[in-house]
Amino acid sequence: MEDKTAYEIMTRPAISAKKNASARDIALQFISEKYSGMPVTEEDGRVIGIVTEIDILNAVNDGRELARTTASDIMTPDVAVANPDTPLTEMIKMMADFHIIRLPIVKEGKLIGVVSRGDIIRCLIQPEFMSNL
Repeated sequence: MEDKTAYEIMTRPAISAKKNASARDIALQFISEKYSGMPVTEEDGRVIGIVTEIDILNAVNDGRELARTTASDIMTPDVAVANPDTPLTEMIKMMADFHIIRLPIVKEGKLIGVVSRGDIIRCLIQPEFMSNL
């Protein structure tokens, strides 16, 4: 099986939240875009964390006001990232090892795309891969 790369299967442009975005705005974006999480970036596009629906729910459970809570307040910092040349098999291993459902793809430190479990599964069920499963 020829191993596809992150660049070939990633979703782009990458949807992300700036570190000072309100949790309320992020929650609204989750609803409108049908996402369950997204990378958090600095103004220059560097990935500094990830925020998920669970982070939003935890903030509410902790009594935080979503309009006054920022992405950087609730994000998971130091997330795993991959580069555009990362092979499919390595991304699968990273997702399994780190128990993550999306992997930010960075080039020269800047976010350029995201690979989700769904992106990988779509790639795996393509006809050229079916004979190898």
